[in-house]
Amino acid sequence: MDNLNENLQHINATIQTAAQKSGRSIEDITLITVTKTIDIPTIQNAVSLGTIHLGENKVQEFLSKYDSIPSDVHWHLIGHLQTNKVKYIIPKVKLIHSVDTEKLALEINRKSKECNSPTDILIQVNIAEEDTKYGISPEKVVPLLSAIGSLPYIHVKGLMTIAPYMENPEDNRIYFKQMYDLFIDISNKNMNNIHMEFLSMGMTNDYAIAIEEGSNMVRIGTGIFGSRIY
Repeated sequence: MDNLNENLQHINATIQTAAQKSGRSIEDITLITVTKTIDIPTIQNAVSLGTIHLGENKVQEFLSKYDSIPSDVHWHLIGHLQTNKVKYIIPKVKLIHSVDTEKLALEINRKSKECNSPTDILIQVNIAEEDTKYGISPEKVVPLLSAIGSLPYIHVKGLMTIAPYMENPEDNRIYFKQMYDLFIDISNKNMNNIHMEFLSMGMTNDYAIAIEEGSNMVRIGTGIFGSRIY
């Protein structure tokens, strides 16, 4: 647990420095601890050290951990979500980061209505337009928001992106700037049922740069738990 505590302290110190560079404080940034492949006792240790937000990529792995973790944490589904898996995670997750089609939004709305529990979502943007990544291209974001803005059981709370992996994280600054500009542009449109509260971008390799460019939600796994063994 010592390494875990040290890693969390280092991450939080870096977040604080990056936030100050962008005129904010650490309280303005949400740290999501990504628990993919991490065992339950280690996750429980992280929670005991103050972790509040947990992120999982896969529905099945999320479900295998959900009942064993204290109920006062907030779970985030950060990986690709298939429509046939939506029924398993509502209303268990606080925020779905990876909505990139109208079809998926409609299914989340339908299942949320059945549970009488509205679901907060983010729109995943493939800002670098990589063939290997999910998410919609930047020019398709506003049309998607227009199509789903009237759905009563989902609340669009912002945008998410997974930037390319770069040896030099500075090389991602251009993509983070583009995401922030898109985030602000949509905020200024005052669209129905669209509230740009969260800009989820930045991972272990580049989260400091992401925060400097406007991110207020970062998703970190390796930086907290160390390299994963698959």
